[in-house]
Amino acid sequence: MTDIFDKIERNRGPIGQYSKGVHGYFTFPKLEGELGNKMIFRGKECLVWSLNNYLGLANHPEVRKADADAAAQYGLAYPMGARMMTGQTSEHEKLENELAEFMGMEDCILLNFGYQGMVSAIDCLVDRSDIIVYDSEAHACILDGMRLHTGKRFVFQHNDMESFDKQMRNATRLAETTGGGILVITEGVFGMAGDQGRLKDIIEFRKSGKYNFRLFVDDAHGFGTLGETGQGAGEAQGVQNEIDVLFGTFAKSMSSIGGFICAKESIIEYFRYNMRSQMFAKALPITITIGARKRLELLRTRPELKAKLWEIADALQSGFKNAGFDIGASNSPVTPVFMKGNLAEATNLTFDLRENYNIFCSIVIYPVVPKDVIMLRIIPTAAHTLEDVNYTIETFKKLKDKLDAGAYKADELAAVEVDKKK
Repeated sequence: MTDIFDKIERNRGPIGQYSKGVHGYFTFPKLEGELGNKMIFRGKECLVWSLNNYLGLANHPEVRKADADAAAQYGLAYPMGARMMTGQTSEHEKLENELAEFMGMEDCILLNFGYQGMVSAIDCLVDRSDIIVYDSEAHACILDGMRLHTGKRFVFQHNDMESFDKQMRNATRLAETTGGGILVITEGVFGMAGDQGRLKDIIEFRKSGKYNFRLFVDDAHGFGTLGETGQGAGEAQGVQNEIDVLFGTFAKSMSSIGGFICAKESIIEYFRYNMRSQMFAKALPITITIGARKRLELLRTRPELKAKLWEIADALQSGFKNAGFDIGASNSPVTPVFMKGNLAEATNLTFDLRENYNIFCSIVIYPVVPKDVIMLRIIPTAAHTLEDVNYTIETFKKLKDKLDAGAYKADELAAVEVDKKK
């Protein structure tokens, strides 16, 4: 018999095994000061490219005032309890109605947390006779939601329509046996690599009559950033009204917390009375709800915010491409920069970037990317400037030259030295 704690001590996990050397620097870093393009890291001002504050709303004066006024009036406790019991308010209903109208869908339900809501929504939609078909690079919240699913699931290779076709054939054959339905789950924008999910191509399979399924889209990164009005990837690809269940979050473009799901009225009504994470958890504080309404108002009425985001994103991505960098297949603001190198080189390069060039961006390593790949993930926002873009590209050129010359080779991680300075 094994002691659970002994098992944990022996296996700290693929990232956790490095925790003693990277904690507080590469993992769990502290960015302090006003949210914006420049913040304080370890006592120094850094240019920050790691915040999903796409539209720059985090410190928008109208947003700050709405948040402050709501907090002064209601505090953070109201309403108390789950919405089904004692947590319902007119502000929650107004936000749901406004989101549904903006997204061009019949109805909407608020979520206390995006991650938790996605997990619970998947569990709510399918039973053991149903089959799930999903993209191989689906977000962790989707994977965790499927862990609750007791039926069969098939995974297709990322954005690969031949693989999708094959897995849909498998799913259709099985559904004919179980008597269940098929739920296809993908993303509007894949948050690591920045490429859009192939929503239009997936929907074509259904429109052609080849397969029968319902489509659930996680558009956390597309909402507010893509499409003419900011509805997201569905609007950008001309298929918004073909998406059956659409998930969005307040944690990205809205610079807040919580999320929502839009769908036809009967499906949202089903969620309200069956989604366990919302039935048995405290409602969003009314302060958050009122603040979200102000954020949605600005998202809807200030197109210049999205235009500024794309001015920065386009300059950043074209600048990297012109300088010979590999940014993958991104067609969203998310901008990954791929380089070749091992884990030690990745940490030493990032250490140099932060300490000597005062640029803070997220480093992504194995198992998220292959072992010989370094990925630096850049998130442009409306709060950045073209000067920020130019400085970053010139800095990355210097880093690439150093990497190619072997300057970052080492036997141990840079974070070991950082720990010694604590």
